[in-house]
Amino acid sequence: MPHPLRTRAFRLLFIGRTLSLLGDAAIPTALSLAVYLATGSTGDLALVLGCAMVPKLLLLPLGGVVGDRFNARTVALTTDLVRCVTQLFVGAELLSGSPALWQIALAEAIGGAAGAFAMPTVSPLIRGTVADQGLLRANSLMAVATSASRLGGPALAGTLILTAGPGWAFVLDGASFAVSAALLSAMKVRHVPIPPSSLLTDLKEGWSEVRSRDWYWTSLIAHAAWNGAAAVLMTVGPALFVDELGGKGMWVALLQTGAVGLLLGSLLAGRARPRRPVLIANLGLATYALPLGLLAVHAPVVPTIAAYGVAQAGLGFLTPVWQTSVQSAVPAAALARVTSYDWLLSLGAMPLGYALAPLAVSAWGAEVPLAAAAVAVGGACLATAAVPGVRRFRAAGGQPEQATGAPARTRPKSTERPA
Repeated sequence: MPHPLRTRAFRLLFIGRTLSLLGDAAIPTALSLAVYLATGSTGDLALVLGCAMVPKLLLLPLGGVVGDRFNARTVALTTDLVRCVTQLFVGAELLSGSPALWQIALAEAIGGAAGAFAMPTVSPLIRGTVADQGLLRANSLMAVATSASRLGGPALAGTLILTAGPGWAFVLDGASFAVSAALLSAMKVRHVPIPPSSLLTDLKEGWSEVRSRDWYWTSLIAHAAWNGAAAVLMTVGPALFVDELGGKGMWVALLQTGAVGLLLGSLLAGRARPRRPVLIANLGLATYALPLGLLAVHAPVVPTIAAYGVAQAGLGFLTPVWQTSVQSAVPAAALARVTSYDWLLSLGAMPLGYALAPLAVSAWGAEVPLAAAAVAVGGACLATAAVPGVRRFRAAGGQPEQATGAPARTRPKSTERPA
């Protein structure tokens, strides 16, 4: 099989995706600093972040339906243009010197809503541009791009903030979406259209595809536990490191070690060929319990940081392996809807962790939420090994047993057509 990057459509997709990921990676740092400097209020920052997250969570299932009804290229192109406008608007507001909070919050809400329609299109775009034999390598390349952007994005944001101001980070992000949209307009993506029906019917069919696969929905529970545990660490960790574990420099060292581990795990996934991909990936994800447990017992900082790097390598390995497994087993006509439920559970667990962790710290100290998160993520990920579908899932053949749910409505394969 030729390398995925030798395929023109995937090459254009990869370049556009990499640019937009790099721009997006610079935004959290720039946004948090810009809003706080403009308002002096952490509450205002929470409001802006909430405006971006809530519409995304509410609209994700609808985004999955739209991604299956229409060509993923068209949906992704449209959302890129919307996010280009919103980010350029926020950048202009910040560069004006007197930004209005409500306007920034509104722009972030619109951008978050666009993200709900964009996220479910990623898997259909990859599947529509790459042959089945090249899916794992293509997903690994995308994961490497994501990992690299997480390494370079904060550094890029810091450079822009110190030299030109945070507004330019948003201008850069808007420009990256414009380039991505231009590249999407120049490529063709295979698409399996579904007959028109009611929104409720489409949502039910997507959910049927989820619940008919025990390896899928049980893994989603484990992945949600991981995201909830990650939220606990991101909430409790900074204060714990600053007060007891060597200061903010050690916290930055932990995050950077995790970013390196994420990148290495993504690279490994492109070369590994596990016979039981879902099982191995979930077991690797269970390693996130290690740094949480070490922090809970006040272990030395160096092994804790090393354990976090290993845990993030497990995440880097899981992401492309999981995406490839889903793309190979789920019908193309239902892929966006199935992916949207995946994102909904994953993102939905994080606000729960953000909300519960401070309450638990106030009541029992930091050790309790960290230990509870370690038990939850380790137990949930290891428990998937007891699920027959997880153990039987094979890399080459997809899901071995027949799904019990209603199949997604598709037309014959011969109706697949480029956009």
